Amino acid sequence: MMQIRTASADKMLALWGYKSPANASPTAQFFYRNISAGNAIFWTMERDGSLIGELYVFLNLTDKGFADGATTAYLCAFRVWEAFRGQGLGSRLLETALAELKRRGFRQATIGVSPDEPQNVRLYRRHGFLWKIKDCHYDPCGMDEIGQPDYDPKGWWLLAKNLTEDAR
Repeated sequence: MMQIRTASADKMLALWGYKSPANASPTAQFFYRNISAGNAIFWTMERDGSLIGELYVFLNLTDKGFADGATTAYLCAFRVWEAFRGQGLGSRLLETALAELKRRGFRQATIGVSPDEPQNVRLYRRHGFLWKIKDCHYDPCGMDEIGQPDYDPKGWWLLAKNLTEDAR
């Protein structure tokens, strides 16, 4: 049986292989702080008691183009384990998160994707992430060793979806 549910910051740490936030990477600490403070939602997807996917949503970030705390939220670290891809499970996880954001009154969701990941671009387009907000080189949720956003020289796109429309 497959289950999708929200999880705690402590579950995130355990999933990432840390016993406490004190010994965690800067990125794990950032996620932990935001989940604990209620500024991020962590969803897990499990099948028969085993984790097979995860998705995080940040409600408010310093870069308001990603998440502004009122109208726009940012989906990130969306993963479905390889053995479970192509079965529609990732779509179910994504739809669960989007429905919760809409229920909370958010009007737009954003998600990052590399243009050289065509399968992910197709998935996000199918789910209504139809316009590119900007090209990005800094990850607002991935922190370097001094706690600053990670720089990606290759870059990626920030896509957006309107949550006020019923159509996918």
